[in-house]
Amino acid sequence: MTTTTSTSVAPQTVPPLPADLDHALRRLKLASIRRTAPEVLLTAKTQRWTPEEVLRTLVEAEIAARDASNIRNRLKAAGFPLTKTLESFDVAASSIPANTFEYLSSLEWVRAQHNLALIGPAGTGKSHTLIGLGIAAVHAGHKVRYFTAADLVETLYRGLADNTVGKTIDTMLRQDLLILDEIGFAPLDDTGTQLLFRLVAGAYERRSLAIASHWPFEQWGRFLPEHTTAASILDRLLHHATIVITDGDSYRMTHRTEVPPTYNIPHRVGTFTWPPAGTSNWPLTTIRHPARRHRRETVGGGSLRSTLMTVMLKIGRPARPCVHEPSANSAATFAAEALPPAITTYG
Repeated sequence: MTTTTSTSVAPQTVPPLPADLDHALRRLKLASIRRTAPEVLLTAKTQRWTPEEVLRTLVEAEIAARDASNIRNRLKAAGFPLTKTLESFDVAASSIPANTFEYLSSLEWVRAQHNLALIGPAGTGKSHTLIGLGIAAVHAGHKVRYFTAADLVETLYRGLADNTVGKTIDTMLRQDLLILDEIGFAPLDDTGTQLLFRLVAGAYERRSLAIASHWPFEQWGRFLPEHTTAASILDRLLHHATIVITDGDSYRMTHRTEVPPTYNIPHRVGTFTWPPAGTSNWPLTTIRHPARRHRRETVGGGSLRSTLMTVMLKIGRPARPCVHEPSANSAATFAAEALPPAITTYG
């Protein structure tokens, strides 16, 4: 009988790059090539790759790493309050037509430097759509900045205070897409309206603006006090714009989560359970004095003396008369004398 013995082949170790080549890649800031080159060169030697294949693999790895890094940086700079994607948006349940949503998702209006206006009541998908379009634009290579109307006006006011409002607006207009959400939630004064006009006028036919408001355009005078300026803002905003009117029931109210009340959950205070056993309502009430008329005293608004008497009645200790006037003994002395030895006081 012939026996054969199998010998296990040890895996090849990846040799590191020469020191001078590693240093050169560091100077050129080719981090991905420096990281992947040892393994790629070993694979190329084993599989007999051509020099073009080696170079193509390294360059593609570097490009992919830089694209991913740029997307992370642009998402961070955009300032989105949360992550909402177009894929997670329920088009069938919304009032936005499918062909309109498809056009908006194509981002052709951003490349054409046109605007978008979403008008409708709360909970009809305006903010979700804006954030989803902004994130899609970032992944498509565009620079995006998200503001609520209140944050935008506050930023412009800070620039006005230190005489840098022009520079602030120029910085905003470096973005390919500027998103303004929640317009009209708070009224603007004359100065705020003028600052908003400067921004819209600067972006006109140069950058894309995407806005959302629950006020129809004919009612923008409710939060823009200067009607002439309001008309000028709308004139520039709507000249090259896609207007989407949303309606329907609020998605948040339809899908709200019922949270059970927590006011009856006992909490541990000292060595006894609070609220005391058998108590189901808050605030705790009912201090009854045997020699007087029944009197109701609320713990939250009463004195320390009445609070302690409520506790003692619940734990079975006879209560002293409820005196609201200042007495000779301090509240701390009263607590030390009245509470049984098993109860620890903190304070």
